[in-house]
Amino acid sequence: MNSICYRYIRHLATDLPTIGEWQGVARNIGLSTMNKILVVDDDQESRNLLCEVLEANGYAPCAVADGLAAREVLSRDVDYRIVIADLQMPQESGLELLRNLRQQNSKHEIILMSSFMSGAEKQAAKALGAHALLEKPFQLAELLQTVAELAAENSIGISS
Repeated sequence: MNSICYRYIRHLATDLPTIGEWQGVARNIGLSTMNKILVVDDDQESRNLLCEVLEANGYAPCAVADGLAAREVLSRDVDYRIVIADLQMPQESGLELLRNLRQQNSKHEIILMSSFMSGAEKQAAKALGAHALLEKPFQLAELLQTVAELAAENSIGISS
């Protein structure tokens, strides 16, 4: 009896759509999918902490170590709307990432963070359309509030 139940359940499971298929259907009928967030920071501990906090709050984070890797991920996956990036990173800084994305007419919402931002960097980030500039150390509640605002805007159809 158990063997028959197992085979039946296994048969049903193989006929179920994958997560990707469900997300595609949801997009096609206008429903929002889980908020995917890209975290870009060269510090492994910071990436891990941010991903852990975001995931615990219902988001789907992914993390990379620099701007070049971030642009590669964003070019392959159109579901990322929010990018949280450190300002100071090797290879491509958060500001360079923001500049490159804007040159590609990207609509990603960018949150930049850094332990030090010069006045010129702040001005450049604002001019390029950074949604928020967070100075480290910042309260995680501040980051989550900013992310929640962006996620709410995106989920009710405000184009970003």
